Amino acid sequence: MVQSPSKPITLEEFLNLPETKPASEYIGGQIIQKPMPQGKHSTIQTEFSTTINVALKPQRIARAFSELRCTFGGRSLIPDVSVFTWERIPRDQNGEIANAFPMAPDWTIEILSPDQSQTKVTKNILHCLNHGTQMGWLIDPDEQTVFVYLPKQQPEAFDQSEQQLPVPHFAQELNVSVGLVFGWLLE
Repeated sequence: MVQSPSKPITLEEFLNLPETKPASEYIGGQIIQKPMPQGKHSTIQTEFSTTINVALKPQRIARAFSELRCTFGGRSLIPDVSVFTWERIPRDQNGEIANAFPMAPDWTIEILSPDQSQTKVTKNILHCLNHGTQMGWLIDPDEQTVFVYLPKQQPEAFDQSEQQLPVPHFAQELNVSVGLVFGWLLE
């Protein structure tokens, strides 16, 4: 849902507004509320974040965050899953994970919800890629397809159960197939 304020709003003003449920993003001067996640979306999001964190977090390679606000390039986005390499995770003065992430994730994963615009989600992935993200995924549960986006390359579609999905270089330890991702919906 697009919320049009009575007067134009800046990114700084947007960031000072109270959070909404579901969360809102700031894109092109507009406030756009994300759809409320439903069962398939939530299942894939939770399982995927867990899979990444089990494989990469103990070795301090990378960490996955669900629904994390990332503000960069004039936008404030909330990818379904944001993955940051360990050395890029912002820290506060105590060494704890910071609240603000003023940068693009290293890997952005979006899961299409019913009635969500694939165009809008794709634009968010492309925005991330244009600001340093190494890889973007768009997971479509209804079509059981994963679209993989790399900077300055044509996207690829993966829809065969046995196909291994490409992952960023830092995540080579992950062995994720199309069948694994959509198999989570059967558990």
